[in-house]
Amino acid sequence: MISIPAFKKATKMSPSLTRKAMYASTYEGMTALIVMNTLGGPFLTGYLLLLGANSQQIGFVLAIQPLANTLQIVAAFVMQKLNNRKLALTVLGGLHRALWVATGLIPLLLPQTWWIASYIALYSLSFVLASGNAVIWSSLISDTVPTRLRGRYFGIRNALSWAAGSAFLLIAGQIMDHFPDMKGFSILFMIAAVATVLNIHGYMLYANPPFEKSQQASPWSMLLTPFKDKLFIGASLYLSLFIFVQNIAIPLFSYVMLDIMKISYSWVSILTTVQMLTMMVAYYVWGNWNAKYSSRTLLYWTLPVLALSCLVWGLNAVMPALVMLVAAHIFLGFGLGGYQLLSFNYIIGDTPKSERPMYIAVFSALTGLTGFLGPMAGGAIYAAAVDWPYWMQSFGIAAIVGFLLLLIALLGRAVLFRK
Repeated sequence: MISIPAFKKATKMSPSLTRKAMYASTYEGMTALIVMNTLGGPFLTGYLLLLGANSQQIGFVLAIQPLANTLQIVAAFVMQKLNNRKLALTVLGGLHRALWVATGLIPLLLPQTWWIASYIALYSLSFVLASGNAVIWSSLISDTVPTRLRGRYFGIRNALSWAAGSAFLLIAGQIMDHFPDMKGFSILFMIAAVATVLNIHGYMLYANPPFEKSQQASPWSMLLTPFKDKLFIGASLYLSLFIFVQNIAIPLFSYVMLDIMKISYSWVSILTTVQMLTMMVAYYVWGNWNAKYSSRTLLYWTLPVLALSCLVWGLNAVMPALVMLVAAHIFLGFGLGGYQLLSFNYIIGDTPKSERPMYIAVFSALTGLTGFLGPMAGGAIYAAAVDWPYWMQSFGIAAIVGFLLLLIALLGRAVLFRK
């Protein structure tokens, strides 16, 4: 995948072990994206609609994942007691995806009146486990991949992962068009179950380098360390605000397309695949740029792109909906791919190694809290908009959010580049 010289100095692991670990991480990432793209995105929204959920309940479910990320602070403390990160990663990651797959059994085992509540309970527990898994994974992989290769490696890893996810997204869309309702979802859940087993196998292939624990004298001082870093905390609060506004609209794109615009599963899956393929290209492009430019600089430039992904919805007033949606998903894929790659590289690259888990946890908690509030606000807005003009429901709300995001993005330079 990548030429890897001088690994012993960079990672304290042999070149062959590091190379194997990087391949294992890529394989694991590909299986993870297959699970995510068969159970999440438009199919998560569609499954919830099938179970009888309304827009507010869908907004709440979409907000669970970022809210669970606030628990990463707890996970960062617990990590200090761990001697085997790989084992914890495998257990938490496997249980996270197994519980998500188990939501497919709800209509088979429970009366209809319990469907939504049961889904929320299982989904919540699944992503609580995922939040702990995320901290451990970030710490472990940052100790595995040499610093100077991170931009290119994660760009390639994420591109291959999203390629696998995109392929299964298209397959899932065809399945849902040919086998509508519960039969189609049953097939998707079976695919996800197989991918979950392969994902656990991927975790078992990871390397397990020694863990450098926090040097702080107490848990309290460990927690306060990121908050004393003014540049880090300022950037985190700014990005949290951006994510709050962004999540009013972006997580609900599928809801708008399926329930308001009445676009078919096949077209929604094609549009989401356009986004995924663009993300795949974006990871590679942003990753190569990251070899030349700082993560912070490139992270800033992802924000206007994400703003445009919402702002272009306003073009539906003057062009066909599908043309507008293709443009929106291209901007979303390119911006989101860059943001995910560069925010991760920024956190693990510009923070002290021994305190990195807490930095990751604080960033995830702050962005997770606002990421939770965003879809909740969005769900409430779309519920209130039921009597508004159709144009406002279908594209007006997203376009207004895009305008606000563009204003916030333009103000970001003063925060992200403060000395």
